[in-house]
Amino acid sequence: MGSEIKLSVSLVVFNHSFESIQALVHTVLNLPFAHKLFIIDNSPTDHLSSQLPQKPQLQYVFTGENLGYGGAHNLAIRKILNQSSYHLVVNPDIVFEGEALVQMMTFLDQSPNIGLLMPKVLYGSGEIQYLCKLFPTPFDLIMRRFIPGFLKNKLQYRLNQYELKHKDYNKQMEVPNLSGCFMLLRVDVLKIVGLFDERFFMYLEDTDLSRRINNQFQTMYYPEVSIIHKYEKGSYKVFKLLVYHIQSAFKYFNKYGWFFDPVRTTINGNLK
Repeated sequence: MGSEIKLSVSLVVFNHSFESIQALVHTVLNLPFAHKLFIIDNSPTDHLSSQLPQKPQLQYVFTGENLGYGGAHNLAIRKILNQSSYHLVVNPDIVFEGEALVQMMTFLDQSPNIGLLMPKVLYGSGEIQYLCKLFPTPFDLIMRRFIPGFLKNKLQYRLNQYELKHKDYNKQMEVPNLSGCFMLLRVDVLKIVGLFDERFFMYLEDTDLSRRINNQFQTMYYPEVSIIHKYEKGSYKVFKLLVYHIQSAFKYFNKYGWFFDPVRTTINGNLK
């Protein structure tokens, strides 16, 4: 890439068919401004490459190994650090209208201190996903994943606090921990705070990056536009993904503190 582009987008796939990402690819390729789409393929084979449309904005990268979520996105981000104004990290199971992204970028143009922006996220049914969160404590993650349903009901207040359900999800708000399913990032901010921490193979890499951005810039929830996330909760169904989730939790708390984390205490306290 030679000249500067307005937006770059990275999509990480693993054994995905083109059919499963076709709508998302089509939306990005038809955006009305200079942009670049990277498809980073962590699959064992490059079968997807022959199915992709031949467009100058699309760059397919076959890694030959599973680099994990953050590591694969970093491949794309490093390519555009000096050429793109904004970078979108997006999951393969996302559906959105191009106009939503245009509106988000316009908002960022007018808000130079915002480093990360996330829209309202809905299930396919139209129900809201509560993806604005506090910084996690060990208990929060254990409660969400392992505590049986009959006990979780007794602790619902704590879970609601963690997911900020007492906040108005129809209003803009600064949130320290935003989901990695759709992260619109200011590239100049990434140059300052760094990219995804590749020690996190999968899970909590978004929390870690949100935290580092929030330490110096604003991380904002922007409900004026919405997207659809076909969320499948993989770690609840596949044991290997559960192992990745547990490993990432250990790395996160080793990095920031298990029970003594003054940043978490201060920021979470201000939002409760």
